[in-house]
Amino acid sequence: MMGQGRLAAWGIGLAALVALPFVYRDPYHLHILVLILIWSFAYTSWSMMGRFGLVSLGHGGFMGIGAYVTALLWNHLGVSPWIGIPVSMVAAGALALIVGYPCFRFRITGHYFVLVTLALSGIVLQVITATRDYTGGSLGYTPNRTSGNKLLALQFDDKITWYLIALGVWLFGIVVWHWVDRSMSRYALEAISEDEDAAAAAGVDVTAEKLKITLLSALMTALAGAIYCQYQMFITPDTVSGIAVSLQMVFAAIVGGLFVSLGPTFGAVITILLAETLRIGFGTKAVGWDNLVYGVLLVLFIIFLPKGILGSVLDRLKPQRKVPRAHEQEAVQIARPGT
Repeated sequence: MMGQGRLAAWGIGLAALVALPFVYRDPYHLHILVLILIWSFAYTSWSMMGRFGLVSLGHGGFMGIGAYVTALLWNHLGVSPWIGIPVSMVAAGALALIVGYPCFRFRITGHYFVLVTLALSGIVLQVITATRDYTGGSLGYTPNRTSGNKLLALQFDDKITWYLIALGVWLFGIVVWHWVDRSMSRYALEAISEDEDAAAAAGVDVTAEKLKITLLSALMTALAGAIYCQYQMFITPDTVSGIAVSLQMVFAAIVGGLFVSLGPTFGAVITILLAETLRIGFGTKAVGWDNLVYGVLLVLFIIFLPKGILGSVLDRLKPQRKVPRAHEQEAVQIARPGT
């Protein structure tokens, strides 16, 4: 009954989300919803690794590769985003394997793994900025507007179309999250996060399991970057790559709830609304304030609410099992015959 009720709730929620843009058509609010859905997918992609103790600060690099490779292939070679997006995902996946394999093979874990991924994110940012003749550098980059088939160029002016695309991508991320959650890899990765040596002794291929989840996470993050680029039609190194983007992913996933499928989505609502509030309220005076707020809140949440907002709320809603007191346990033992 619980499973049927949960499926019914998901069905009603999805139906409402699909119907929303046809009932409420305000362009600005639809724009905010599209951003929330795209970033929710990016944060969910990061949480694929983060929930198993693989804290990566390199996902800003993967997102930047997804965005810039897709746009560069379109502008310079005329390659449709329908082909450019898979190519960018393969590029991000290859980089993830190149960096991940030696880390996992030689047991580079914990703080050292974080530092390696931090360097990766910084390198991608510097490469994008330095190759300004092709990428526009810090001034940003704009994919060429098509005068032909908009579907082939994946360019749409209608907010409703983009909302439905973003909704589909977000739903895909939720499905993948649950697929991983129900797979045997979840138990292998949980065992690895607890004790690598014990997991290896039990027959778990530690390197392969880590590489699989890293590859999946990188591919999805690159897809998020490509979709963001096609929607915004303007990207800069700071908005789709670099350490700040990686930290934003960490913040959103932890604040929303790292171990809950909708936790990163909840985190996306907070980050997007916070950024918009600062932009509208303070304008250019508030540039960079969101990162400051992210940092302060991240420390507070790690200390006082490690399961995140949604995770903590769900924990409180779960029925608590009554633990017998000591004298009640003694009474049970006395009442049992033969004891």
